[in-house]
Amino acid sequence: MASLTSVVVVMGVSGSGKSTIAAMLAHRMHWIYEDGDWFHPRSNVEKMHGGIPLTDADRWPWLEAIAAWIDATRKAGNHGVITCSALRRAYRNILVDARPEVRLVYLKGNQDLIARRIAARDGHFMPPSLLESQFATLEEPQADEHAIVVSISPHPREIVETIVNELESS
Repeated sequence: MASLTSVVVVMGVSGSGKSTIAAMLAHRMHWIYEDGDWFHPRSNVEKMHGGIPLTDADRWPWLEAIAAWIDATRKAGNHGVITCSALRRAYRNILVDARPEVRLVYLKGNQDLIARRIAARDGHFMPPSLLESQFATLEEPQADEHAIVVSISPHPREIVETIVNELESS
C-alpha cells in the first residue's frame, strides 16, 4: 500500500456509487469509512429533498466539516475513506489542499446510466430532478489533482480492485 495515502475521498455526482464503492474500499483496506452526506446540516438535506440545488454558501460549512474529519483522522494516525460529491475544484481544494496524504477517486459515469441508478433507489434525499444540476456543476478533476479516475460501468468489486491497484502503484 502506498504509505503516503491516509485518506481517500471518493467523489462524483449523486448516484455514481460513492457510498457503495467507498464502503467496499474501506472494508477491503480495513480503513474507517464515513459518508459525506452525514455531514450535511439539516437545512441542506431539506433543500435537496425539496428539489432545490445547493448554493456554494450551503456547501462551505459541509465541506469544512468533512475537511475537519479528514484532519482528525490523519491526526489520530488512522486511515479513512470518505464520500463527497466534490463537484468543483474549489470544493476539492478545501478537502485536499495542503494535505498530500489525501487522494481523490473520481467515479465517472454518463448521465443516462446515473439517472437509471437514481430512479431505482429508495429513500435517498437527493431526487432525480437534481441530477442535471449536478452535471452542470461538475468540473472533472484535472491531471494536476492526481485523481484516480474510474468508470462506474464495471461491477463494484472490479471498481474497488482498480482503485486498490492504483493506490498500491502510486
